[in-house]
Amino acid sequence: MTQTYFRRGFGLKAEVKPAIDAEYQSAVVERIRSRGFVDRFGDVKVRLAKDFGFCYGVDRAVDYAYETRHKFPDKRVYLVGEIIHNPHVNYRLQEMGIEFIYPNDGVFDFGHVTSEDVVIIPAFGVTVKDMKALQALGCILVDTTCGSVLLVWKRVKNYARDGFTAVIHGKHLHEESRATASQVEKHEGGKYLVVRDMSEAELVGAYMTGRAQRMSRDAFMNHFAGRTSEGFDPDADLAKIGVANQTTMLATESLAIGARLREMMAESLGDEHAETHFRSFGTICSATQERQDAVLEMMQDPPDMMIVLGGYNSSNTNHLAHLCRQYVTTYHIEDATCIDVDVGSIRHKPEIDAEAPVAVEMEWLPPAPFELGITAGASTPNNKIGEALLRILEIRGIEADL
Repeated sequence: MTQTYFRRGFGLKAEVKPAIDAEYQSAVVERIRSRGFVDRFGDVKVRLAKDFGFCYGVDRAVDYAYETRHKFPDKRVYLVGEIIHNPHVNYRLQEMGIEFIYPNDGVFDFGHVTSEDVVIIPAFGVTVKDMKALQALGCILVDTTCGSVLLVWKRVKNYARDGFTAVIHGKHLHEESRATASQVEKHEGGKYLVVRDMSEAELVGAYMTGRAQRMSRDAFMNHFAGRTSEGFDPDADLAKIGVANQTTMLATESLAIGARLREMMAESLGDEHAETHFRSFGTICSATQERQDAVLEMMQDPPDMMIVLGGYNSSNTNHLAHLCRQYVTTYHIEDATCIDVDVGSIRHKPEIDAEAPVAVEMEWLPPAPFELGITAGASTPNNKIGEALLRILEIRGIEADL
């Protein structure tokens, strides 16, 4: 029988490595890394966070996408959504002839995919429904779903199996959160609820424990409309909950949400009740945690300014920028094109909200010698970091001697 499902690549890593290295590596970034993550260029001292940029899961997904195009040069190759949240990487895949299937109101249309085609599953994964639809087509599937995401899926499936509602800390429209929530469908009667932040967790906790200030049932359902499983009943389905999260959320917030929900249950219903009616597992991916920890380490002695690189729709990048803003002036930029060398301006997103408008600053670089900190989200290749730094140095009239 012909194999149609691939999760471990095609053994072509050596063949695609030269192209990937040429497109995504940076000499200036490697120089700074080799010098202990600190270097000086003219009057600018540059510090790199000790963990930044491409993580293992992203490396793997990009490798597999390149391998897929190399393996099937004559087949139509589709990608469900985006491989990762980085515009440069996604554009390069499109240049290679990989066709993107974008959702319409969260729904993917696979009507044009045939059994002769190849479909790449992104690092975020896809919903149970979408996976079944693709399998039914008989096409070749290349699954790049990140291992950290699969770990969360396992937890959520176990919650559903044991009669616990999965309370997922995440963005309900994010591809990963949608795929994670759908895992409850693998067990009859499985339920989920997606909360965005601590304030929404407080609403859930108040309703769950019957506190006097809790919302009415109708108000609760209206507030969480579109963020619950079908047939969700807060009066019945919040009796037993298990906490999980989108892997790229702010780690401290996810942990705090889990702790607060358990605390509210124990305060109102007793610790013994919480022992049997509450579950929680740390499901922030290690790469996300490491990048956040590296930023916090840097902020013990903050630079004068931070540049955070990554897609504006990248959750982990947004959270890195949010962390940095608590300590120092921070500019979240998508890539080097946000820095205009001719006029010396920077275009950046000043808020964590992915839909927040961008802002343009003219007088943003200090006139005197200064210390510049740089980090990047897990979907940002090193070449984009290097390009941004070189543009900043060019505005200062500094030529990097590489």
